[in-house]
Amino acid sequence: LVITGPNTGGKTVTLKTVGLLALMVQAGLHIPVATGSALPVFEAVYADIGDEQSIEQSLSTFSSHMTNILSFIDRADERSLVLLDELGAGTDPAEGSALARALLETFRQRGATTFVATHYPELKAYAQLTPGVKNASVEFDPETLRPTYHLTIGLPGRSNAFAIARRLGLEEEIARRAKSLVSREDRRTEDLLADIHRLRLRVVRERDAAHAARLEAERLAEDLQERLSRIEEERTAILEEARQQADDELERLREEIRALRRRLQAAGASLEAVAAVETDLEGLEETVEAGAVGAGPRARPSARPRPGDPVWVKPLRTQGEVLSVEGEKAEVQVGPARVRVELAQLVLQPHLEEKAEPSRLTYEVPRAETRLDLRGRTVEEALERLDRHLDAASLAGLPWIQIVHGKGTGALRRAVRDFLRTHPLVASHRPGEEGEGGEGVTFATLA
Repeated sequence: LVITGPNTGGKTVTLKTVGLLALMVQAGLHIPVATGSALPVFEAVYADIGDEQSIEQSLSTFSSHMTNILSFIDRADERSLVLLDELGAGTDPAEGSALARALLETFRQRGATTFVATHYPELKAYAQLTPGVKNASVEFDPETLRPTYHLTIGLPGRSNAFAIARRLGLEEEIARRAKSLVSREDRRTEDLLADIHRLRLRVVRERDAAHAARLEAERLAEDLQERLSRIEEERTAILEEARQQADDELERLREEIRALRRRLQAAGASLEAVAAVETDLEGLEETVEAGAVGAGPRARPSARPRPGDPVWVKPLRTQGEVLSVEGEKAEVQVGPARVRVELAQLVLQPHLEEKAEPSRLTYEVPRAETRLDLRGRTVEEALERLDRHLDAASLAGLPWIQIVHGKGTGALRRAVRDFLRTHPLVASHRPGEEGEGGEGVTFATLA
């Protein structure tokens, strides 16, 4: 990995961090990395970091670096980690660059995992064109002259020398003259790198915004699920309260039946009076039997419920029809809703053809939707359909309906609202609010 970027940009810090983490892992210590990170195990860690100039030993910067590298170059192999800071520095730039490329190629051929920090542009090209070698750059804030400590893999870094010099007080004229001495090709390369870095920063910001939006969507989904759960609990409580009221009413009717029987037993009444009481008694018994359907149905002996079987749903205390069975749970149609219930909570009921009961005249309450779409119809057709829908909605016990008539010329809207204003089943009506459809819809509250 060839790491480039400005001075004070964090290149040396990167090398030291990599070496320190590798040694911490092999010492069994926890390291500050993301979940799922993996590090290889090295048998040796070789580092050439810092300037070991020595007057006593007659070592220059270049000599000290070379002496250190030569001490381990023959021992480095595929089980080694090599960290090189300012490789080839301290001598003629052309020769230093060539020497740096030759040393890197040697470490690459030996399979050593190598991190090198450099300013040489030739090494950027070498990393871009050589298999097994990648560029990396350290980010730097030219306004504060401080590193951001962000390492970007895949992009070479810029030196930012002119920007740093200006921030440190270099005269603008000198900075412009220095920039003009740089070849046009090098300037174009620097400008291209600057554009790439700006584009990357924008992509990162957009990615972070998308991530934040996804988290918000997940939070809203969880909130919606929680609200739906509360609604289901409230619905169950309302049903239970209604069942309790029905039970109380049944008990009241039974008490009235017992009272009538006591009157029959205690009264020395005429045959006409007895016949009248008997008639009342039969009527009450029929009422009690009709209401007792919701109190506790008789089970039909059978094995597992199958699709199409009528069942009694214990938690909801209502009748339903099995749609499908998976394992120990079944999907049951209860009115317009579908619910998943454990098999242990279902009681099989007789099919209609199995009931040995006399024929009865039954009436099925029409099912109505809360939304009626009248767009594309003439006024006459729309009003006829609206009238039928209001009847069905009233019989079904709907509190309100939404009528979609569109905006258009407004003729259908006016006709619908005039019709609602005088309809006996409509208590009130209002236009839709913003977000509900506005003037294109009308909400009618049923009486």
